[in-house]
Amino acid sequence: MIPEQYPSTTAAERAAVGFSRIALGVEYKGARYRGWQRQESGVPTVQGFLEQALSRVAAEPVSLMCAGRTDAAVHASGQVVHFDTRVERPLKAWVMGANANLPADISVTWAKVMPADFHARFSAMARRYRYVIYNDPVRPAHLAEEVTWNHRPLDAARMAVAARALVGTHDFTSFRAVQCQAKSPIKTLHHLRVIEHGRFIVLDIRANAFLHHMVRNIAGVLMSIGAGEREPGWAGEVLAARDRRQGGVTAHPYGLYLVRVEYPEPFRLPERYLGPHFLSALDD
Repeated sequence: MIPEQYPSTTAAERAAVGFSRIALGVEYKGARYRGWQRQESGVPTVQGFLEQALSRVAAEPVSLMCAGRTDAAVHASGQVVHFDTRVERPLKAWVMGANANLPADISVTWAKVMPADFHARFSAMARRYRYVIYNDPVRPAHLAEEVTWNHRPLDAARMAVAARALVGTHDFTSFRAVQCQAKSPIKTLHHLRVIEHGRFIVLDIRANAFLHHMVRNIAGVLMSIGAGEREPGWAGEVLAARDRRQGGVTAHPYGLYLVRVEYPEPFRLPERYLGPHFLSALDD
């Protein structure tokens, strides 16, 4: 962590005084956490546990910045974080040392020394999520907190047709949470794929950035269409309305995964499979 005497230092100044910037890949099951961000109330968060673990490895306080602040019960297989430190450790020590001090549902997957101008959040060019729906009349006993169960038969083809209206640069006001603090509702959706894999239906979504609850609100609309409650054209109507009240129910968080954050090529961050683990066949 950068000491208080350096609160406004630039990246170059931090490097000059001996700080290294370390980036980490992180995956976690979000079910028992109140989201990524550390909270003053002391409730369990992913950031809180990860900072504690890294601070033990560093033998000094570590403060993290992340690529995307996931909500309560949301998962990640491709979260990226960074921190600044003057402590020298082998990269393997940051990975293995952190994991030795973390609960079983959080894991550091890689570590890399980065240039001082790298920022896990602000350097990102795109983010990719997967929303995993388990479509069966009977609720699953396995993966119950890692998928969204939908008992209604869903027509993935109808959902795919509806999804086309959302691809591109649009005002996504109808798909943002009321409490969303983003300055602009205009985002660019690079792709929105509907993938059927056995009893799973996976929404694979890539965009330059996302609004609060945007993926879950899109999932809610597409599931209503897949169940035959609405016609595929409804997705475009909701988008055009620019009114959250027209967008239906926000889908559950359990099936949502942050699977990849993309950065400019010169940073050359390690890439693993997209995840989640139980759907690795999709990446073959």
